Amino acid sequence: MKKVYLAMGTDIIHHGHINVIEKARELGEVTVGILTDEVIVSYKRYPILSYDERKKIIENIKGVDNVVKQEELDYTPTLKELKPDYVVHGKDWRSGPQQKIRDKVIKTLAGWGGELVEVEYTEDVSLDKLDEKIEKLGTTPDERRKRLRDLIEMKDIVRIIEAHNGLTGLIAEKTKVTKEDKIESFDGMWISSLCDSTVKGKPDIELVDPTSRLRTINEILEVTTKPIILDGDTGGKIEHFVFSVKTLERVGVSAVIIEDKIGLKKNSLFGTEVEQQQDSIENFCKKISEAKKAQVTDDFMIIARVESLILDAGMDDALERAEAYIDAGADAIMIHSKDEEPDDILEFCDHYEDFEYKVPLVVVPTTYCQITEEELVEAGVDVVIYANHLLRSAYPAMKKAAESILENNRAKEADEEYCMPISDILTLIPGGK
Repeated sequence: MKKVYLAMGTDIIHHGHINVIEKARELGEVTVGILTDEVIVSYKRYPILSYDERKKIIENIKGVDNVVKQEELDYTPTLKELKPDYVVHGKDWRSGPQQKIRDKVIKTLAGWGGELVEVEYTEDVSLDKLDEKIEKLGTTPDERRKRLRDLIEMKDIVRIIEAHNGLTGLIAEKTKVTKEDKIESFDGMWISSLCDSTVKGKPDIELVDPTSRLRTINEILEVTTKPIILDGDTGGKIEHFVFSVKTLERVGVSAVIIEDKIGLKKNSLFGTEVEQQQDSIENFCKKISEAKKAQVTDDFMIIARVESLILDAGMDDALERAEAYIDAGADAIMIHSKDEEPDDILEFCDHYEDFEYKVPLVVVPTTYCQITEEELVEAGVDVVIYANHLLRSAYPAMKKAAESILENNRAKEADEEYCMPISDILTLIPGGK
């Protein structure tokens, strides 16, 4: 029999997939390549079903003879191994993000006289609409909480952006751009104490109380599904931090980052311009270990933020502290810097590679914003946080709109230059139309 190959993410099975499989059956023996979780995450979104779950479903569909794992979005390695007579796919990839993949499939098949067979797209099926329905259903605290650990395992780098209310949470959740053969989006949200304080008109000195911060968290939880990392400042007293961890874990937050400082909190980007005191290694390690004991699940992450480079304590101190915090149970290390060049961060990463035992590495390139994600991946970084960009970009636009109204004694100019249509706002919010 002729050999037929088709690849599927199969995260959501619908009758369009069955139509493709039935066409493949007409041509010969059908092998289905199932995209791994890592591949799906790299070009689309976090998969609803795991690879093993999706594999079991496909194996039990009538007409499927074999199932293999496709570990790249590019078909080429799998095709060269199987050398099928036919590859079957829907016509929907003739344009858009997958067009380049299609071109490579045709070129690869030509190497042994294989043929691409394209099936008419099932018009009454829209994966985007199915995805929207799933998003409206939301997620559970347990499902959301574990997602950050999964993403760190699946992706070269996890991309997090700041959110400070429900609206910015929706922006983080829904913003996507198409680049070459994949869709880029954010993997989760960072709830910054700086941004949370600023939108309330208060200084970033750990002034906003836990109840108010939890209210912000809940606003974002209600309208999003992606994982949340909380800026926990210093974590406060050890006894208090233990209860904070229990609360955050229960509501579905994935991680909290605490910095190794004591006393009145001052924003790290002030560096040594203001009085800031670093905690002792012993006390901060105790804070980490006691909080880890308080966890109920293994999903929640406590991330230790090393402030040594901020406070000019030196590279050796930063490395010593990172190693000690890992030994105390930290699930990840965040190395922070206020320098405008990434040299000290890259040097830390270089030394970090020599650690006998490592945990994921987190960076926040606020001041050294010229560094690319590709460079961070090469340096060994696992998570990048864009920590305050939605707030910082919103403030200038709002200020200009307000000034325009005052200057013109009407809203027309502000409306034309600085404001999105009100209809767009209404449709951004689920159920607004």
